[in-house]
Amino acid sequence: MNDNATPLETLLKQAEDYSKTSIEFFKLSAIDKSADMASTLVSRIVVFIIVALSLVILNIGLALWIGKQLGETFYGFFVMGAFYAVLAVPIHIFRNELIKIPISNTLIKQLLKKRRIK
Repeated sequence: MNDNATPLETLLKQAEDYSKTSIEFFKLSAIDKSADMASTLVSRIVVFIIVALSLVILNIGLALWIGKQLGETFYGFFVMGAFYAVLAVPIHIFRNELIKIPISNTLIKQLLKKRRIK
């Protein structure tokens, strides 16, 4: 710095540097949180798709087996459809407790998570 600078000029320069550094920190922090959220979301979507496909195949097999036991293949699909219709009612009733609140809490934890420097 200039040796002829007054203490006020020095203080203003330091305040300017601090504000620029703070803004840069907040930008980098937002980028870090966004990247973390995106990577978490993508990995969970991939796992969800794999589990969903597995469940679809298992349900088709179960429906075919139930249909064979009942004498007609389509009876098994009716049984499986009725099972999921009955299962949908309590899930719909308790959707906030089962789905909305846990997802909101997970997102909030991700956003507020402190990053450890390794």
